[in-house]
Amino acid sequence: MKPYQTIPIQESGEPLVPIALEQFAVETPHPYQKLGANYGGKSPYYLRKTVLEALLQGQNYLQQQHPDWKIQIFDAYRPVMVQQFMVDYTFASLIQTQGLQREHLSPQQQEILWEQVYQIWAIPNENPATPPPHSTGAAVDITLVDETGHPLGMGGDIDELSARSQPNYYAHSTNPIEITYHQRRELLNQIMSKAGFCRHLGEWWHFSLGDQMWAWQTQTAIARYGKV
Repeated sequence: MKPYQTIPIQESGEPLVPIALEQFAVETPHPYQKLGANYGGKSPYYLRKTVLEALLQGQNYLQQQHPDWKIQIFDAYRPVMVQQFMVDYTFASLIQTQGLQREHLSPQQQEILWEQVYQIWAIPNENPATPPPHSTGAAVDITLVDETGHPLGMGGDIDELSARSQPNYYAHSTNPIEITYHQRRELLNQIMSKAGFCRHLGEWWHFSLGDQMWAWQTQTAIARYGKV
């Protein structure tokens, strides 16, 4: 159990609402759908109503500084079955990239691989007391695009299993390009924090509002969004 999962949840009952995709930049098809994730025939672009309103406010803050830039939504609400698919996909990808064979993995090798997977992926489970953050509809993975719609370099990919995913990885760099990466990450955090979100401590792209992780970071006694 992770520290934030000790926060109790008092479900607000606030609905998931569809994201008006023309208001943001998005990938089509959704990145996980391209890998084979099944959203049950529904759009993957949903958030809780208040969370979506706050995300729009974050984009307003962005455009006060950069009028033609937009937030790009990589992932939003994630059903537990999609969480399970991506956990399994990541585990299989690690086996492939490391030149291993699943049937020959020792228990120790499996443990090491699962530790790598769970660096960025929450455990998929149906326990209402410990939902994966994205399965609450209160977490969103985002980056920035410029006036041409081109994603801005952030010094690492979303879902990347490396130290570069740490938000402050480039904080002390003297390399001009890496300084720019850090400034962009800080801009993203600034606009989202101003809108009420909290950034994941280990992922520069992940922001939440109202879920257990947010409540834990803001020292709020009760989270208002559970699994939907």
